[in-house]
Amino acid sequence: MSRKYPPFAAVRAFEATARNGSVKGAAEELFLTASAVSHQIRALETNLDTDLFIRTGNSVELTLTGRAYARKMTALLDLFDETTRTVKEAGQKPFRVHCTPGFAARWLVPRLNDLAFGDRVRISVSNGAPSTDFSSNGADVVIQWADAHVPGVITEPLMRSARYPVASPALREAQNLRKPEDLQRATLMHDETMDAWEEWFAAAGVAPPAFPRGPTFPNCELATTAAEKGQGVALAYDAVVRGTLEDGALVRLFDTVTMPFVIYSVAYKIARKNDPMVREFSDWLHAQVAAEGVAAERGLAQSNAW
Repeated sequence: MSRKYPPFAAVRAFEATARNGSVKGAAEELFLTASAVSHQIRALETNLDTDLFIRTGNSVELTLTGRAYARKMTALLDLFDETTRTVKEAGQKPFRVHCTPGFAARWLVPRLNDLAFGDRVRISVSNGAPSTDFSSNGADVVIQWADAHVPGVITEPLMRSARYPVASPALREAQNLRKPEDLQRATLMHDETMDAWEEWFAAAGVAPPAFPRGPTFPNCELATTAAEKGQGVALAYDAVVRGTLEDGALVRLFDTVTMPFVIYSVAYKIARKNDPMVREFSDWLHAQVAAEGVAAERGLAQSNAW
């Protein structure tokens, strides 16, 4: 069924007159003559086949029908104005993304050229789990660690990954790391956030070192960076380090992996769920991970608490 609209200029003249309480006030607001405003209102009344004003001399008063119509038109024009401003500002303002250092450096930044507004993305990173307190984090979207529910926030699971050992090519050769048992004598990089070496050794059927050798880092990114520098072996997330492996800065050691789980999700305020830039950015992220075969099931995880 096709929509049938009255002339927009006539609606605008009517709404301004109703809101200002006079034709003169509307004319000043719209930069028109009073005669032009009156003409537009008459045209609208003809289109609607009803009187919207009672005219007495130079004054006008809304009819009951006019009062109801004006209330709805003011609400619609306010929404129209707000939506237009949002779209216009979206094309000018930076888009702020808060995430972990590893996600930023190894995954997001190398792909930003593929995002239509990638040049406007501003990234902030957190040493721990990124804050999803949108009242203080200054972010439009947070790439949240895991997929925990947060009050007032929509969480879309994004990426699943298993983990496996990685090392620099030079270290693998220097220490002759050829089988899982060789890691019992290697320096291992440990992750304070979620260390999984015991799980990996169990999956490989190898006893872990009695005394774990190697430093502990605040997050997996620092552990992986240390491995790149030849300081030891890190337990890296497959979905995050694929690009680093392709570049040759790291090599994968052995086929054994830990159980995959959701390592990242997209989080944003419930109030922003229909924001065009939030939606485009989220859709782009999901398309990227789907193409790489590391997508988590996208179903929304939303807390009912506020």
